Amino acid sequence: MPSPWSSRREVSPETSRLLIERAHDEFVGGNDADPRLRQVRGLVQDSWRRSLAHLVGPDGTPPLDLTSEELEAYRSAHPLAGAIDMIRALLLPGGDPEADAGVVVAVGDAAGRLLWVEGDRRVRDLTGAMGFVAGANWSEAVVGTSAPGTAVALGRSVQIHGAEHFNRHVAPWSCTAAPVHDPETRRLLGVIDVTGDAEAATPQAQLLVDATARAIEGELLVARLRARAAATAAPIPVRRGGARRATRAPRAPETATLRVLGRDRGLLEVTGAGGETIAELSGRHAEILLLLAIHRQGLSADRLTELVYGPGGGDGTLRPEMVRLRKVLERTAPHLVPSSRPYRLQAELDTDAHQVISLLDRGAHRVALSAYRGPVLPDSTAPGVEEFRESVRQALREALLTEASVDVLLAYADTADGQDDAEVLRLALEMLPARSPRRAGLVARLEKLEA
Repeated sequence: MPSPWSSRREVSPETSRLLIERAHDEFVGGNDADPRLRQVRGLVQDSWRRSLAHLVGPDGTPPLDLTSEELEAYRSAHPLAGAIDMIRALLLPGGDPEADAGVVVAVGDAAGRLLWVEGDRRVRDLTGAMGFVAGANWSEAVVGTSAPGTAVALGRSVQIHGAEHFNRHVAPWSCTAAPVHDPETRRLLGVIDVTGDAEAATPQAQLLVDATARAIEGELLVARLRARAAATAAPIPVRRGGARRATRAPRAPETATLRVLGRDRGLLEVTGAGGETIAELSGRHAEILLLLAIHRQGLSADRLTELVYGPGGGDGTLRPEMVRLRKVLERTAPHLVPSSRPYRLQAELDTDAHQVISLLDRGAHRVALSAYRGPVLPDSTAPGVEEFRESVRQALREALLTEASVDVLLAYADTADGQDDAEVLRLALEMLPARSPRRAGLVARLEKLEA
């Protein structure tokens, strides 16, 4: 099956890329009276204004709203989960989620969070570096003008060409997106997006993405009618034991995140039906919670003592520390209170360090670097923390050296971890164009290091 994206089609934007870029620069700089803005499409101008009203930065990165575990559970129950095969069949050659099609196909929810991102591996690697990955929030209120976010905001299909994006990192790409509605209530269910170069935002592309969204709505309606017919034909169950017992609606699960990057004291954030609770932890309590989050299978008292205090240290100290930690958790996150023999958390605890690793695994290098606020509990001398701190640092460094674009590598070279890394500086120098003005600064830094 040939790719529907295989032949380039002529795109006739209302204004040139350079004109739009200059109009955008003036607009985000506060000059909304610049005459070049009149040449920008009204749809895009309106979206830029909404983006600015939401305080969206033109150089920001999208947050990862869903961890790997949350993503898997959430999308398996999402109304569009059953339509993924149809989306692949209609938008990717042969229905192959890794088809060499020159585009990526994304499916998001009604809040603009991406749930599936599939398609051309090369394009996925490149777009992943700017945070276009499953679990990331691409709503207009977070990232600004983009096809998926603006389609969700307007409730209709949208095309965004290159520099029309509010976020400068997205300017190399063009995209087409269409919302998917409940076929009966018309409630917004999600969005389908195709992202690539100019051919991803042609009139033909919009027809195809629109048709895919309508086909999914039709399939949802057919499946629903079949389910109703089956329920009507099913025998009525006989109740035994008198009156029907009332069932309680399941309570929304609580989620917890421990923030340890660039912090000497941990920050525990708990979100549940009752809202959000934030508690600052002592350095020792942060160390223990982090180690239990790393070793989810549990740790014996001896092993946890060794990881916190070192060999031969902490005799008789861990137990009273655990008593104090339990009291803190009983007030702030009772579902996290650890059991003993072995010491083990009773619920899932995410950490910002694990989120960075997850972003690297998804190829979102720019977002991972932005989320990396610094070393894990930098003042901690606990052996287990020191080992994890180094593993996170190395994972970030190796991923950037192996796969990151030159601008992400340069951003890493400006951090405390990367500023004296000669290998990083040399690689960035090799990747920069011959006439780049940044080459002279890198050469000077390298000469200073090697001296």
